Amino acid sequence: MIRILLAFGYLNKAYNNAENKNLSGNESIRFFVQMMSRLSSEQILHEVFGYSAFRGQQQDIVEHVASGGDALVLMPTGGGKSLCYQLPALLRPGVGIVVSPLIALMQDQVETLNQLGVQAEFLNSSLDARAAREVINRLLHGELKLLYVAPERLLTEGFLNLLERLQTHSGLALFAIDEAHCVSQWGHDFRPEYRGLTVLHRRFPTVPRIALTATADAPTRAEIVERLALEKARQFIASFDRPNICYRVAIKNNPRQQLQAFLEAEHANDAGIVYCLSRKKVEETAIWLKARGWDALPYHAGLDTATRNRHQSRFLREEGVIMVATVAFGMGIDKPNVRFVAHLDLPKSMESYYQETGRAGRDGLPANAWMVYGLGDVVSMRQMLDAGDAPEERKRVERQKLDALLGFCEATTCRHQTILRYFGEVHPGRCGQCDNCLNPVDTWDATEAARMALSCVYRTGQRFGAGHLIDVLLGKNTPQIEKFQHQQLSTFGIGKALTSQQWSSVYRQLVALGLLQVQMEGHGGLNLTEEARPLLRGETKLWLRRDNEIGRRIVSRAERASLTREAFADAKQDPLWQALKAMRLQLAREQGVPPYVIFHDSTLLEIFNQRPSSLTELERISGVGQAKLARYGDHFLKVVEDTINGVS
Repeated sequence: MIRILLAFGYLNKAYNNAENKNLSGNESIRFFVQMMSRLSSEQILHEVFGYSAFRGQQQDIVEHVASGGDALVLMPTGGGKSLCYQLPALLRPGVGIVVSPLIALMQDQVETLNQLGVQAEFLNSSLDARAAREVINRLLHGELKLLYVAPERLLTEGFLNLLERLQTHSGLALFAIDEAHCVSQWGHDFRPEYRGLTVLHRRFPTVPRIALTATADAPTRAEIVERLALEKARQFIASFDRPNICYRVAIKNNPRQQLQAFLEAEHANDAGIVYCLSRKKVEETAIWLKARGWDALPYHAGLDTATRNRHQSRFLREEGVIMVATVAFGMGIDKPNVRFVAHLDLPKSMESYYQETGRAGRDGLPANAWMVYGLGDVVSMRQMLDAGDAPEERKRVERQKLDALLGFCEATTCRHQTILRYFGEVHPGRCGQCDNCLNPVDTWDATEAARMALSCVYRTGQRFGAGHLIDVLLGKNTPQIEKFQHQQLSTFGIGKALTSQQWSSVYRQLVALGLLQVQMEGHGGLNLTEEARPLLRGETKLWLRRDNEIGRRIVSRAERASLTREAFADAKQDPLWQALKAMRLQLAREQGVPPYVIFHDSTLLEIFNQRPSSLTELERISGVGQAKLARYGDHFLKVVEDTINGVS
């Protein structure tokens, strides 16, 4: 078993040396660990992880932490955060302790590391008492290089005492605090237990700590530093840009039909996530999609644990599954070939939107972030915020975050640029990877229309929603208008030059721009803000986006292929691609692991394009380390050879 785990490159030499010294099994593993710590970061990157070069700031981070320094790392989803603590843990003596908030994330990371030949385990509630004792026994005997634990377990006095024993004997390589934004009370995934992690600094001051997150604006970063006592830590802030993601926002107009058109046009056989605001909508949407032939599964906190685990396992381990979910699903999901994330409802903040859409395209290949929204979403989100138990200060911050997301939805400029501006980063625009750049937005002088809309709000008493206000502007004699005698107002019937849909667009954009606000105590009624005064007084002009067909338009296949560098354009229907995927799926099922743990789509695509004919050629492909080369190389070389030669 040890030979299987260690038989690769430089590390196999360490094992052979251990055998020559006639060491026992446990002693040989410890000797192997000592030898591994003498390798360079570049050697381990290539021999273990199968990559020829670091990306971005990875090497600086690895070398800083490996030399004993503390670090705060902000890196987008799919940017390679895990490598930033996994590799230093291999370089340093002792075991690396990884604090992780979710069982699914721990299991996925451990499966991936074991495939690479790295001794890793997790301790969480999914293990029975016997299995947990076995993990602790391996830990105490120095047989592990990485151990994943939840913050709740780590903070127990018994586990802290165990860590002190480890530090005295085999040593602690580092502490990695993943999803570090959970420490912030203003963050979107606040976990109170994360605040207790300052104990690591107090009790183990000589052990380096690395905190990592993919989503944190400046205030959240400051709180991470303060709460985790990382004032002296070096900060590594990578670009938040995900250039492989195409962002698109459409106006709600029969959202299920819009979703179906989007899926049929661009994601007929792809894995993806569809986010909905409520549990009921999740269930209904999943049933609706399944009835139309899509392999769709629901996921929300109201389902029993067994059902949630079963659905999550299918999503991770099978191809082409669509998960319809609330925000209860997603954190810690490392599935790299999620080709789209769709939102049928508005998220609550830019951070939430960025994190949720970041689950698409983790492999760096083209992916879509698609969303439909309307004024009703704004009302629903603000009702949820106001009805919550949070202090008023937190509610105020959450409203500001929602307003920023509304600004993103209504933006007429590059969406990549808008997202990065929110996180304090500059982007030149013209990305070619969003709806506004693919199809520049048409704007119109809406000054007079906006004044009519605002005047109607004022004349009706600043208490009615957009539907009633539009009826007044269009001069409709509805029962409600007659009840309040609004047919006698000066604004009654003055807006007949525009359609109901156009007026709905005007009101939606006035809310997004902050000229109107939704009053929850008035059941979603609109009232004027101070920002509306200059427009009403004729002191300024207002240009709004012209919606037209934006809610229904789908980017054509040819247009997307040219502008988003469609990586699979020549592969999807090719027999070799299908055979490579079939072999990956077969090997994954034999071992009970997700297919991407064997090889990512990006690695499979490179095999498809390069068509290697020897282990030496296969070794040069990114993502094929020595352990996977020894374990899977012959299988995939045979697939390539048989397919090229026409062997069935």
